[in-house]
Amino acid sequence: MTDRAATVVAPAPDPVATRRPGRAPGVRLPRGLHPGAWWLWALGLATAASHTTNPLLLGLLVAVAALVVVRRRGDAPWALAFRMYVWLGAVVVAMRVLFRVVFGGGQGEHVLVRLPEIPLPAWAAGIRLFGPVAAEQVLGGFADGLRLATMLICLGAANALANPKRLLKAVPGALYAVGTAVVVALSVAPQLVESVLRVRRARRLRGASGRGFRALRGIALPVLADALDRSLALAAAMDSRGYGRTDAVPAGHRAATGALVLGGLVGVCAGTYALLDSSGTGRSGLPMLVAGLATAVAGMLLAGRRVRRSRYRPDRWRSAELLVAGAGLATAALTVLAGTVDPAALYPPVSPLTWPELTAPAVLAVAVAAAPAWLAPPPPPTAPARPPVPSSPPGGHP
Repeated sequence: MTDRAATVVAPAPDPVATRRPGRAPGVRLPRGLHPGAWWLWALGLATAASHTTNPLLLGLLVAVAALVVVRRRGDAPWALAFRMYVWLGAVVVAMRVLFRVVFGGGQGEHVLVRLPEIPLPAWAAGIRLFGPVAAEQVLGGFADGLRLATMLICLGAANALANPKRLLKAVPGALYAVGTAVVVALSVAPQLVESVLRVRRARRLRGASGRGFRALRGIALPVLADALDRSLALAAAMDSRGYGRTDAVPAGHRAATGALVLGGLVGVCAGTYALLDSSGTGRSGLPMLVAGLATAVAGMLLAGRRVRRSRYRPDRWRSAELLVAGAGLATAALTVLAGTVDPAALYPPVSPLTWPELTAPAVLAVAVAAAPAWLAPPPPPTAPARPPVPSSPPGGHP
């Protein structure tokens, strides 16, 4: 008796199952965005904040920066620095209002409180200490301080979102020394926050109960020692990787490079002054500016040839980077446009007291600034995820 071989028909391949494993339809994979895109977005928001004293618009810009940071920051040490910038902005606003109160805030109709005025000598004419405090001057100081605080918070958002180590890879070869110093300076605040959190956690584990100024001595000294250890480790790591070492360059080549860069910068300054000068026609400003830029770029390219660097996996600009950077530039452009359409909306007067208003271009600028919260891909986790523990079926072995 012979067994009849059964014919097994393979099922048709599922189009959903043949897709990339681990990726659901319509879900983007997490990846780190180019740091230059985050900085362009933040600079666009800071530029928009510098063109207005409207408290409503400034508050919306702060809220947008916080929203994007909450949705798109990772768990790296530099992502913890945003809270410190918010506190720094609050201190700036409080100091600005305090200066208006101390150095005279009585120029207005609505006097809030009358403080005793301190008389000053004749050589300090025009300066007043204390005296009546008016609501108009206090609100003016609050608006000026809020503008500066918003700019600081926007830069803090870029510091919390952008990876400073990846930012160093995007610096041109001619500016590698300056770029290294800037990146190290930008990473000081995140590392300081991480050191403070680590020292406070260690103090709690040891049972330390001091708070406020009493705990400052127990926190400041370990943080200072940790900062020195990190500086020595960073210096040793940079020296082992060849930072600061250049090829042997003849003196004539070095002099030509310096002359090109210096002449280009002089041309840029002269061209910019000619364009901004209201007394002249400005016809010679644009050619001088273009010539200065071309000369400076030529000098930087010539100087970059003597810097030999290798890049591992260079960062690429993709569609998400272009959209995030474009959102920041569009926010600045829309704010400038709103100032040309209705200047009083961006600079509401404080005397007489008027309620600030928002125009359509300003609202559109805020909406565009919030777009990276959804346009940017989610950040990748720094710590590897633990695999799930398989559970045994109820009532038996697996």
